[in-house]
Amino acid sequence: MITCRLVTTRQTKNNSLIVIAPHTVKVRELRAGQKEPRLLSLIERRGEFVLAVLATPDAVASRPVAQLSIPINGHFEIVREAEEALLINLSVASGVRIRIKGERAPELLLELQDDDRTQTFLAQVMSAQQQVESKLSKPKAMEPFTPIAPIPPQRANKTANYVGSGVNPPKSTNALPPNLNNSRSTNQTKTDLVQSLASDFGFEDHFNHALKVEEKKNHQNRIVAVREPPPVPPLPPRKASYAPSNPLPAAPVPKDRAVSLQANDHPKPDSFRSGYDGMDRPTSWSDSRTTNSMRQAMSSSQAGQREYLVKHLLGKKESGYVDIKNYRFFTGTWNVNGQAPDSSLAPWLCCDAEPPDIYALGCQELDLSTEAFFYMDSSKEQLWVEAMERTLHPKAKYKKVQIIRLVGMMLVVFVKKIHKNHIKEVAAEHVGTGIMGKMGNKGGVAVRFVFHNTSFCIVNSHLAAHVEDFERRNQDYKDICARMTFHLLDHPPLNIVKHDVVIWLGDLNYRLCLYDAADVKLHISQNELKKLQLVDQLNIQRKTKKAFTDFMEGEINFIPTYKYDPKTDRWDSSGKCRVPAWCDRILWRGNNVEQLQYRSHMELKTSDHKPVSALFSVGVKVVNEQRYKKVFEEIVRAMDRMENDFLPSVTLDRREFTFGNVKFRQLQRERFVITNDGQVPCHFAFIPKLNDSQYCKPWLRAEPSDGFLEPNETLEIYLDVYVSKDSVTLLNSGEDAIEDILVLHLDRGKDYFITIAGNYLPSCFGTSLETLCRMKKPIREIPITRLIDLEKSKVSFLMMEGSSTEDKPLKIPKEVWILVNHLFTKSCDQEDLFQTPGLQDELQSIIDCLDTSIPDSLSGCNHSVAEALLIFLEALPEPVLCYELYHRCLDCAHDSRLCKQLISQLPRAHRNVFRYLIAFLKELLKHSHNNNLTASLIATLFASLLIRPPPNVMGKHTPHERQKSIDFILGFLMAGDEE
Repeated sequence: MITCRLVTTRQTKNNSLIVIAPHTVKVRELRAGQKEPRLLSLIERRGEFVLAVLATPDAVASRPVAQLSIPINGHFEIVREAEEALLINLSVASGVRIRIKGERAPELLLELQDDDRTQTFLAQVMSAQQQVESKLSKPKAMEPFTPIAPIPPQRANKTANYVGSGVNPPKSTNALPPNLNNSRSTNQTKTDLVQSLASDFGFEDHFNHALKVEEKKNHQNRIVAVREPPPVPPLPPRKASYAPSNPLPAAPVPKDRAVSLQANDHPKPDSFRSGYDGMDRPTSWSDSRTTNSMRQAMSSSQAGQREYLVKHLLGKKESGYVDIKNYRFFTGTWNVNGQAPDSSLAPWLCCDAEPPDIYALGCQELDLSTEAFFYMDSSKEQLWVEAMERTLHPKAKYKKVQIIRLVGMMLVVFVKKIHKNHIKEVAAEHVGTGIMGKMGNKGGVAVRFVFHNTSFCIVNSHLAAHVEDFERRNQDYKDICARMTFHLLDHPPLNIVKHDVVIWLGDLNYRLCLYDAADVKLHISQNELKKLQLVDQLNIQRKTKKAFTDFMEGEINFIPTYKYDPKTDRWDSSGKCRVPAWCDRILWRGNNVEQLQYRSHMELKTSDHKPVSALFSVGVKVVNEQRYKKVFEEIVRAMDRMENDFLPSVTLDRREFTFGNVKFRQLQRERFVITNDGQVPCHFAFIPKLNDSQYCKPWLRAEPSDGFLEPNETLEIYLDVYVSKDSVTLLNSGEDAIEDILVLHLDRGKDYFITIAGNYLPSCFGTSLETLCRMKKPIREIPITRLIDLEKSKVSFLMMEGSSTEDKPLKIPKEVWILVNHLFTKSCDQEDLFQTPGLQDELQSIIDCLDTSIPDSLSGCNHSVAEALLIFLEALPEPVLCYELYHRCLDCAHDSRLCKQLISQLPRAHRNVFRYLIAFLKELLKHSHNNNLTASLIATLFASLLIRPPPNVMGKHTPHERQKSIDFILGFLMAGDEE
C-alpha cells in the first residue's frame, strides 16, 4: 500500500499558486566514493516543474529550503545508471541508481531504495516531464516565453555582439520595469530600519539625494523583476565563506569580507608543482561553478541574487544572533610504522577525566606495502578503526562522522551522539604530494564539517622525510594548502583557509638542525628541551615564514617522539642511528581556541614513533533562533526598498593584460583592482561567453572568480596564466593561443570585458613523439610555422621506417635520450629513485634546458631529472602505447608472445621509445638493492604513463583494467634480455 501526503498549496502575493508534489524521497548522492544523504522533492510552481535537491535532510522539518533546483524542461534528463537508458520502466532490484542532468545544476548520480514510494515518485517525475514535452511540442504564435529565472534584457542584447567588439554595447532604454508598488507588502519598511541598514552599507548621510544620484547614474541598467514574498530564512551563514585575516599561501583578500572564492585545488605561485596535473586537479584548470548551466540560476535569477545578498548580510551581522559555547576537542596523531594494533589505545585516547565532545584521530604509515603507494586498499584500515572505537572515552557514546584514507594516511572523526544533529556539511578530501603528485606515500587527508555555526577543517599530513629535505616539506605543505579543495552541494569550492578553525596534525617530519645523535640525547637526558627547540626545523620555518606561518603550537614539554626501536622505549639503535626529533606535531589557527593539553604517550610501543595528542577548548558559535529570525526579517524588510532604489556599479583600474613569454608549467600572474563605487553591496562573477561552458580557457584563471563588495570597498583580483599538460598540446600546435576575453558580470548591473593576450613559447613537453623525431634542433629554434607543418604532416610519418635524405628522422626524440641517458649514467644506485619528488626550480630549469638547447648534461638532482622524465611521458598527446591499441593491450596482457607482437605493430617512434624505456628500467632493477625499486613498483608507475585509456573511456577505467596494464609492463620487465 502506498501512502502519500496531502498536496499543500500556498497563495503568493502575486496570486501565483505553488503546488508541492505529494512525494519526497530520501536518496544518497554518490560523489568521490562517498554517499551523502539528500532529499528529492517535486515542486510545481506557476505551471513549471522543478526537482528540488535538499542537502540536509535533518533540517527539512524546520527549514524546507531547497539547496539545488533543477528545472524540468527540454534539457532535463533522468537516466538509469545501470543501463544508460531513459528511465521509463524500472525493473525490480534492491536499489536504483539514476543520473540526473539539467541546465541549472551539475550532473548528479543518486542511489534510491527500490520500493513503492520511490516508484511512485519516479512516475510523478516522468509524468511532469511528459507534460513539459507536450507543451514544448505545441508552437505558440507571438507569445513571448518567460523562463522561471528571468534573464535581464540587457544581458540578452549584449551576448550577440560583445565577443567581437570587446566593449559593452549600448543598452535598451525601453526595458524599464513595471510599477511594483501594488505588489509590495502592506507592512512597508520603516524609515529608521532602512537608514540603519544604509548606514551599515556606507550610504551617504542624505539618503534621498543619494537615491536621485543613483537613479540618474544607472537609469539605463535598471531591471526590477517581480519578486515573491520573502523566503523562509536560510540556515545561518558561517564565516567559512569569508576570507580569514591571515590566509595561508593564497591571493590576499580584504578582512571580514563575505566572498565565495574559487579555489579549485589550483596551485599558487610558489606551489605550482606536480607534472601529474590530472590526479588532484580538474581536467580544465579554469573549472568554475560559474558555468552556462548555472548562469540563469545564479547571475540572472533575481531570487538567486537576493539569496546570496541575504546570506552575505547575515554573515556581517552574525554577532547579533550567535552565542559562544565551549566544547572539548581531542586531536591525536600517530605514525604506526605499518604495524597492526597490538595493545589497547586507552593510554592515548582515554587520558583525560572528562570525555571530549569530538575526537579527530590521524595515523600515518598505516600500510608500507609497495602497492599502497598507488592508492590501493589496505587491510589494516579496519583494524585501526575498530581499535579506536573500542577505546574511546567510556563516559560517553560516540558516532563516527567521517573517515578518509590515502595509502598510509588516515583520519577519523567521532562526535558525541548527543551532538550528532549539530554536525552538518561534512566533506573529506586528499592530496598526494609524492612524485608527480601521483604517489600517495606523502601528502595529506582532511575532513571539514560545520558544528553548530562554526566551520572546522582537520588536516592529517605526512610530509617528506630526511633531515636535509626541509624545503621539500615546505613544498608539500604549500601543495596541500593550494590543492586541498572541498566540494559541497550548492556551495563554491572551499579550501583549507576558508574555515573558522583549522587543526593540522601529523608526522610533519621536521627534524633538528643537529647531526650528532649522542649530543641530542645528552640534551634530552638533562631536560634541556628548550635548547633543542631552538634548532627545531619547524620552529625555524615558521619564524622565517616559509611554512605554517599563521598556525600556533603549544609549548612542547615532552621528549622527541622519533625515533625508537619498535616495541621499546630505546632510541634508534640501528646502523642509521637516527637523531631524535619532534616529527609528530599538532598545530592550529582560528579564534576562540585554547589548548588545554599537549603531550606524548610513551606507554604505547607498537611503532618507532610515539603517539601525540592535544586537547582543545573551542568556542563554538551557537545560533539563537529567536535573535536570528529577528535579524533576518530586518534585513529582508530593508532590502525590499533598497533593491528598487539603488543599482550596483563598480570600476576596474585595468581591462587589458599582456603576458610575455608564457612557458609550460611556469606561472605568470597579473592583477587589477575592482572598486564598488555604488551605494549598495554588489555581487560580481566571471561568466562564460555565449556557447562556452567555462568563463575562461583552461590555461587561465581568475581568483577570486566571484564575490561580494561593500560600498567603497576595493578588492584585488588576480589573473593567473599556467600552461599544464591539459593545454600545452594545443598551444604547441598553434591550435590555441594566449588570447581570451573575460566577462565580469555584475548582478542587476552591466558586464565588463577584460582582454587577455600573450606570447607562448613552444615546449617539447606536450609535443608528439613523431614531431620530436623530426626535429634536429631544440624546439625554440624552429619557426612556429614549421612546427605547425610538422604536426600536420605527422600522419604520413607514422609508419616511415627510414629515408636517405637529410630529413631522416631520429630513432627516438633527443629529449628522451638526454633524460634517460642522464639517469642511466648517474642514477642507477640513487636511493628511492622515482619515489621522491624533484625540486620545482630544478624541474623548470630542466624543461627550459631541453626546450632551448641540446645539453651534454642536465643540472639538478637525480630526483628532479627522474620526475622530468615522468612529466614528459604524462604530457605526450598520444601515449607511447597508442590509444587505438589500448584495448588490444589489455586483452593480450596475459600472453607475452602477443604483447611482443603488439609492440612490433606500434608506429616507429613509439616502438623505439617503448623498447628504450624498458631496457633502461630493467637495468634499474639490477641495482634494486641500492635504489629500493621493485618490478611491481616500476610497472605500476610506468603503466599509468605508457598505457593510458582513450579520453572517451577515461571514466570507465576500472581497477581490473589498470591491473591488466600493470601486468603488460611487468611482463616485459621480468622477461629476459631481448635480442
